[in-house]
Amino acid sequence: MSNMKDIIKSFDELINDMNVPRNVRKRLEEAKNELLNNSVEKSVRIGKVISTMDEISIDINLPIYARTKIWNIVSMLESIRK
Repeated sequence: MSNMKDIIKSFDELINDMNVPRNVRKRLEEAKNELLNNSVEKSVRIGKVISTMDEISIDINLPIYARTKIWNIVSMLESIRK
């Protein structure tokens, strides 16, 4: 089972990867900040981030390995959503 620390680490790896397009990195940063926003209920935050990640994953300019990492993040988020 994943924890939030692992998820944030995965976000940071993608955000700091210069092979990922800048617009995608910006959206990943926004999704990460949304996930860390404690003023909203955890399940709502996770749902919003999963939706954002699904949108990001269809970007045509996204490298394949980054898409796979995004899907892994979504999987980790779904495992802690419950």
